[in-house]
Amino acid sequence: MNKQESDILRTLFAEPFISQRILSETSGHSLGVVNRSLKILIADGYLTDDIQPTSKALHEYNTKAPKNAIILAAGFGMRMVPINLSTPKALLEVNGEPLIERIIKQLHAVGVKDITIVVGFMKESFDYLIDEYGVELVVNPEYAAKNNLSSLALVADRISNTYIVPSDIWCDRNPFNSHEMYSWYMVSDIFENESDVRVNRKNELVKVGERDGGNAMVGISYLLEEDAGVIREVIKKLNASGKYDEDFWEVALYHNGKMMVPARVVHASNVVEINTYEQLRELDGESNQLKSDALDVIANIFHAKHDDIVDITVLKKGMTNRSFLFSVHGDKYIMRIPGEGTDQLINRTQEAEVFRTISGHGLCDDPVYINPKNGYKITKYLEGIRVCDADSIPDLRRCMEKLRQFHEMKLSVPHTFDIFGQIEFYETLWEGQPSMYKDYATTKANVLSLKPFIDRLDKDWCLTHIDAVPDNFLFYKTEDGEALQLTDWEYSGMQDPHVDIAMFCIYSLYNKKQVDRLIDIYFQNKCDKTTRAKIYAYISMCGLLWSNWCEFKRNLGVEFGEYSLRQYRFAKDYYRYAIKEQCSSQEE
Repeated sequence: MNKQESDILRTLFAEPFISQRILSETSGHSLGVVNRSLKILIADGYLTDDIQPTSKALHEYNTKAPKNAIILAAGFGMRMVPINLSTPKALLEVNGEPLIERIIKQLHAVGVKDITIVVGFMKESFDYLIDEYGVELVVNPEYAAKNNLSSLALVADRISNTYIVPSDIWCDRNPFNSHEMYSWYMVSDIFENESDVRVNRKNELVKVGERDGGNAMVGISYLLEEDAGVIREVIKKLNASGKYDEDFWEVALYHNGKMMVPARVVHASNVVEINTYEQLRELDGESNQLKSDALDVIANIFHAKHDDIVDITVLKKGMTNRSFLFSVHGDKYIMRIPGEGTDQLINRTQEAEVFRTISGHGLCDDPVYINPKNGYKITKYLEGIRVCDADSIPDLRRCMEKLRQFHEMKLSVPHTFDIFGQIEFYETLWEGQPSMYKDYATTKANVLSLKPFIDRLDKDWCLTHIDAVPDNFLFYKTEDGEALQLTDWEYSGMQDPHVDIAMFCIYSLYNKKQVDRLIDIYFQNKCDKTTRAKIYAYISMCGLLWSNWCEFKRNLGVEFGEYSLRQYRFAKDYYRYAIKEQCSSQEE
């Protein structure tokens, strides 16, 4: 039976038949659709001649009833920065009730008690739900590196007459039912630019162009076993491919330009997806989760009320921090929030000293505010910004010129960035766990053997950026054209400035030809073999350093994929290149 016939049959189970007109009102279908559907249902044996459900209809009704639910609650909820730093988005409160508890209660109200919650970020916060509501928690260890397709793949075998529910939904009315007659995917009756599906006249969800806009995707879905069999396999296949790590699970529903299940359209006022601080503030201005020390700082610095802080937009999550854009009093700013485990990695007092030293030199986005205790930092937003293209020769020439100018200033701070000390430090953060790499001990010994060569060379010791990578060279528009500056000075300290060249290379994942090209650009084709060997040695050393850093972050649930693997490769390969170049320089 089709959707209309299923709706009418379910309505008849809920309320006895009185008249076609009343059935039309209660089912939400036109009188013509009701009359046509009744004839088909009678002909197919689902209704008697006096419009009563048959045993065949009862079997259909019970067979398709919900068995369980899966709630996806593993992600960071990045767009909720800064209020998700201490509370997962699923536990944000609206009218004093956590979002996920409201969802669970609404499921319980229709008899769905078998509930699986996939968790990741701050997973311990969800433990109480086991005792209070009898749910089961499944941990997604890859929550930081992948989107919720990976979460659903973990529990794909449980999808059969199943509600799939995002954890950031607030539903005024219960969106669930004790009985469902077909699979569906829920969308809102309002349009938004971010949506890429639209409901057509057949109630199908069809793909639309990126900028065409479509029905707002709510995210709640119901999948019958007859559809789930196919969708389960698609979910597993897509997740295993590695090509869809950043995708939402809905990518598994598409086939030939439309979703495999029909739309269930709801009024926008009945279901709200809470993605941002401002959405929560609009829904419940008294929510306890609106309290944020980061927003308190903004309000104090700019002598503003919290309501004056608007247009809060999360920026792409960095490898160390989270940042968000906001407007206050008509001007745009960026606030940096330190990421997981950063307090163990960054000395914020030293960072503040670096900013005091470089302030006024045109090197960086001089902070409007910086807190040396917690690392919060506010800078003015730069219009028309872009980062260095690591494959663009013109960009590389400008960036290396900027880097040389910085190095030639010979700035000084009281602290040093000790590469070998940092290698050992990051290793201690593993807390006794062995390296993931089988030959780590050999690789480390080789890298450490480069230290005598480095130590005996003369070096122009000065303030060095340390993290002078393409993404930290910012080109921005000015009245005179395009200016350039460096950002992210967290690791900066006294060191051989040539370390900055090595860091640029390894972050860019350069091959040896590209490494030599960058060296030639920095030195304007005047680099001697000994200096080149030294930079190769730095690449090896820094490769191991960041590989160890990646292993520490991995233990926190943060994965960096190819970057992590390539850093370890740099450590091994450039040890050999450094030795070979040393021998070559000695022969001359």
